[in-house]
Amino acid sequence: MLSREFLEEDEERRLSADAALCMRSRGREIDEPACPWRTLYQRDRDRILHSKAFRRLSQKTQVFIAPEGDHYRSRLTHTLEVAQVARTISRLLRMNEDLTEAIALGHDLGHTPFGHAGELALDTLIPGGFRHNEQGLRVVSLLEKTDHHYQGLNLSWEVRDGILKHTGPGTPATWEGQIVRLADRIAYLNHDIDDAIRAGLLDDSDLPKHEIGLLGKTSSERLSTWISDAVTASTENNHICQTGLLEDATNKLREFMFRQIYIGSAAKREESKVSLLLCTLFNYLVGHPSELPDPAADTVRQTADYIAGMTDRYAVAKFSSIFVPASWAGTVGNDD
Repeated sequence: MLSREFLEEDEERRLSADAALCMRSRGREIDEPACPWRTLYQRDRDRILHSKAFRRLSQKTQVFIAPEGDHYRSRLTHTLEVAQVARTISRLLRMNEDLTEAIALGHDLGHTPFGHAGELALDTLIPGGFRHNEQGLRVVSLLEKTDHHYQGLNLSWEVRDGILKHTGPGTPATWEGQIVRLADRIAYLNHDIDDAIRAGLLDDSDLPKHEIGLLGKTSSERLSTWISDAVTASTENNHICQTGLLEDATNKLREFMFRQIYIGSAAKREESKVSLLLCTLFNYLVGHPSELPDPAADTVRQTADYIAGMTDRYAVAKFSSIFVPASWAGTVGNDD
């Protein structure tokens, strides 16, 4: 049987000098005995994978709210695609795949129901605003319940840093975290094109010809181009990056998707309803703190935590149970 010590020694022999090794980790917030057969980052990955917050991602919107069809991405399938892209880049650069995978699997744990529409709604309601990366750190550090004596998942510093800095200001401290930040953009641009075409909002001929000519006409061609470019550019420049040509093409494709899909398209026509639902639910719960799972002194923050953790289905069910007469509500799904 392989021991943790053997795996740690293998990391030192096999990985790049720039890789984050378990033996050099800044450790956990709360010290605990090491696992005899898993490394630190392997254990972090497993904790994320088995968390309730991770399972709820399967019922959270990526871009399309309540799509009619089984093949549109959810927040969970997006997360898995980010993990696949990030692990591939990490492997080719001889980075720590276990750390990369842990950050990738945890990067969107703070996302609200109904995707960015939910995030925007909560952002208007909380003093200081709401950002899903910061909420993700709250989930793994405080909110996720386990059978241990501490709050949260007690993840390593490197995983928590990668979750917090996968988007927004700041650069992840590790190459592995920087890889996830890039892989997140690659994955969502690629699969959102696929979903938009499936929804009839785009046709292949609508995509910007110059950028698609550089990146690839198909989903698999684009992924291959992005990954190969990231590995080449990062090796040459000694930090995680794209070549100038591909970075420019990626940015222009992202601008195209914002114009055509992320803002004002049929994919977003339900967003005003999402805002009304979540704002109404938020204001009601702030005024009725006894209906929160564990009433606390900071009712606003606790309400935000409660709503952010909801799945799309549970948010609708909760709203219906409060505001819709029982005879009209019908049968609506619920979460445990």
